[in-house]
Amino acid sequence: MLRIFVPGWTAERLARHSTQSVERELEVQEVKDPNLGIGRNNMLTQSSAPPMVTVTHQDSSLAKKHRIGETIIQLFLFACGAISILTTIGIVVVLLSTALQFFALPEVSLIEFFTGTHWQPAIGHFGIMPLVLGTVMVSLIAMIVALPIGLLTAIYLSEYASEKARNILKPILEVLAGIPTVVYGYFALQFMTHFLRQFFGEGNVQIFNVASAGIVVGILIIPLVTSLSEDAIHAVPDSLRQGALALGATRWETARQIIVPAALSGIAAAFVVAISRAIGETMVVAIAAGAGPRNFEFGQDALFGFILNPFVAAETMTGHMVRISGGDLSYESVEYYSIFAIGLVLFAMTFALNLVARRIVTKYREVYE
Repeated sequence: MLRIFVPGWTAERLARHSTQSVERELEVQEVKDPNLGIGRNNMLTQSSAPPMVTVTHQDSSLAKKHRIGETIIQLFLFACGAISILTTIGIVVVLLSTALQFFALPEVSLIEFFTGTHWQPAIGHFGIMPLVLGTVMVSLIAMIVALPIGLLTAIYLSEYASEKARNILKPILEVLAGIPTVVYGYFALQFMTHFLRQFFGEGNVQIFNVASAGIVVGILIIPLVTSLSEDAIHAVPDSLRQGALALGATRWETARQIIVPAALSGIAAAFVVAISRAIGETMVVAIAAGAGPRNFEFGQDALFGFILNPFVAAETMTGHMVRISGGDLSYESVEYYSIFAIGLVLFAMTFALNLVARRIVTKYREVYE
């Protein structure tokens, strides 16, 4: 029996190799002795039969070895992922447990908390609607500023800009993203408010107002919208661009009708992330928007003259949390527990936006080969 050990070789391959070796050996011998050519066919016929081959894999170097360094790295990576999950769980537990203590107070009504239009915990008014309204107004103004400018900037950088222009605009966007938010806050108070008062009249625009804070928050998140949207646009295959241009479309038509719809899922996700960032912004609104909630009464206060007026001061949820926690706040008081109730509402809003973003990405995601 022929026993051959070749790692990774099958029996058929060994048989074919044996036949080819016999043929080469007979050719060499036939050149030396022509009489051997007569029995060549017989030998080939005999050698063409597949020999009995036993293939065994005995290379100990291929066996799995216990590597201590690899195990340590795996445990470290697992610990990093576990820390992220445990941190999220800890935040939810702390918010829920402390917020439930707030809602368990006898003077707090759950219905009043979500529908009331006065927020003054010190005198027993717990309607969160003024804080939510201020947050929504600032976020809407920021989106009006950031979304179109950020998307158009991303389209320009991806489809139009030369390498020189990209090298100039990219660092500028990175500088905008790296400026501390407290600097943006004083920019809103000193420059944007002054500009709005000069343009619309000092009697119409208060020193602390929602409009200036919202505009500057929009400027703050433009780099975020631009970066994420450009990544989504870059992911679109170049063949779609070339095909549209070959059919006679202009570069703007290609970007508007082909590229943007193809990158819609990524762009929508960028918008939702930007909205979450605007809702959670703290320092700009704490400095420029106002230092007190805009309490109102439906039917008594004008809807557009006061309640929805962007030129009047208002306080957002994050701004109120900063102001209250930075003052003389006693531990386990009503004001102290109210901070966690507001934080829970803020967390629920951002969590809902993240769920919407995941659904949009899943629904409109385009897969290209």
